[in-house]
Amino acid sequence: MMVDTQVRPSDVTKFPIIDAMLSVPRERFVPASLREAAYVGENLTLPGGRTMLEPRTLSKMLDALDVKPTDVMLDVGCGLGYGTAVAARLAEFVVALEDDETRAAEAQANLSDAGVDNAAVITGDLTEGVAKSGPYDVIVIHGAVEFVPDALLAQLRDGGRIAALFAQGALGTVRIGLKTDGRVDWRDAFNAGAPVIAGFAKAPVFAL
Repeated sequence: MMVDTQVRPSDVTKFPIIDAMLSVPRERFVPASLREAAYVGENLTLPGGRTMLEPRTLSKMLDALDVKPTDVMLDVGCGLGYGTAVAARLAEFVVALEDDETRAAEAQANLSDAGVDNAAVITGDLTEGVAKSGPYDVIVIHGAVEFVPDALLAQLRDGGRIAALFAQGALGTVRIGLKTDGRVDWRDAFNAGAPVIAGFAKAPVFAL
């Protein structure tokens, strides 16, 4: 029902994405208290302020990124691992990044329980990425941003793609960046909303 009412009507029709969304049990990647709400068409707030993106937003991001079976992906702010599990069915390998050891361990356990063997969860600063495992063909950020740190952009392979939801008040815009000759050029993809991730907000500017 989630796929039929939230994913397909959003013009996401690529079979690998539909199959991944059908195959990964979303309720396994949320706390027990949220399992009844796992398939609603809205973002879910996870412990620690992490956001589980609504199915529409996640699927349209992956669709716009055109993830290939040979791609290595960096999944920033993976929460409890749902987006990582979906992406792992599309990419060759997914490096998932979380900044909380407990949350990262739970995400890794969820992935193992779901039989995902081509993803690994790393604990570290989300704004710094995981340079040792890069460069990456694809980068996804789970949550809104006001800017994308240079450290993440530097880890994108030339020809690689990145998806980020840029906050603009209550509603934001998902943009897809393509790196060419060391430079990332952005295009608007679709509108969506989510809370800004800690560390991805611009410093306030005070003017007299």
